[in-house]
Amino acid sequence: MWPLIVPPVYLLCRCLRLFPRALSLSTVQVMPKGRKRKEAPAALEGGSGSTSEEAPPPVKKIKTTEATDGGAVSKGKGKADGGKADGGKENKTNWDGIKWNELGQTKDWRPWTKKFSSWNVNGIRAWIKNGGLEYIAREDPDIFCVQETKCIEKDLPMNQLGIPGYHVYWHSAEKKGYSGVGLYSKEKPISVTNGLGIEKFDCEGRIITAEYEHFYFLTSYVPNAGDGLKRLSYKLDWDRDLREYMKKLDLKKPVILSGDLNVAHKEIDLKNPKTNTKTAGFTPEERQDFTELLEEGFVDTFRHLYPDLTGAYTYWSYRFNARAKNTGWRLDYFVVSERLLPHVTDVVIRKEVFGSDHCPLVIGLTDHAHLPHPQENDEP
Repeated sequence: MWPLIVPPVYLLCRCLRLFPRALSLSTVQVMPKGRKRKEAPAALEGGSGSTSEEAPPPVKKIKTTEATDGGAVSKGKGKADGGKADGGKENKTNWDGIKWNELGQTKDWRPWTKKFSSWNVNGIRAWIKNGGLEYIAREDPDIFCVQETKCIEKDLPMNQLGIPGYHVYWHSAEKKGYSGVGLYSKEKPISVTNGLGIEKFDCEGRIITAEYEHFYFLTSYVPNAGDGLKRLSYKLDWDRDLREYMKKLDLKKPVILSGDLNVAHKEIDLKNPKTNTKTAGFTPEERQDFTELLEEGFVDTFRHLYPDLTGAYTYWSYRFNARAKNTGWRLDYFVVSERLLPHVTDVVIRKEVFGSDHCPLVIGLTDHAHLPHPQENDEP
């Protein structure tokens, strides 16, 4: 009897096993013409789903570059230039859109006749590639100074940096890729001095003094207090010695100090003062040192002219889309002897000029004939 029962049971199992597949095939076959099968939803960003049997294209890794001497980080194509930075937006200088010669006049209606410019270039070779020389041609300053060249003098690309019509001077750090300042001048100075005469500062290439008939012009890259404020005491020593140096020069002629002074003096001089009281550049000690400099008879020209202007910054981190959001610091200055103040026509922050994490700062003054005469004092 078993042989008669097994074949029908076997055939029944086979039919039940094939039935779902047959039903599925028949469903596909009867789908109306022109109607497409509904696709599975695409995977969310960061997920792993795919509607194709082919493997998804590999994700391109974004290269992260850490900047030296300042801690700013540039991610992907964000850089100091003219490429895509700050969230992928085009940061290119509109050279024709800037009013280069509007530098005002004094209170007694005397127009500017001399223009001085200062810029922390954050690496002189990168700055050249990013259009820095075009800036000099457009601005056409009588004196142009740069800070943070990051290049020892023997490695400077002099074939590119020698600009007709300018006398050029450099003071580089002994350490490669670090600090360094430079000065371009249409008028040949009476004398040029590198450093403060103090070895622990001078080996870092931080200041040039150019003497002219009616004034001293200084360009300086002031030390940064560093991550964790590990160089705060070094910077405070610098502040004290620079202050004494300027006081001695001021006995003979008025002084113009330009450059990246690495301090935001007041809360108005940075976007987020409350969260930066223990950050290099905004510690109480650094701010007090700058106050003491001004108390010795010197003036922060920009803040004198614009005491209540907010959002006026000269430095923006490469991180967090800071420049596009104007989350910045005012670290760059023209500080002058008080007796020069009546001859200052304007101070302009060239925030529209790209090429570094800083932007240029420009000051206008009346002609030398109107400047105070040198003091009849002994040499400092």
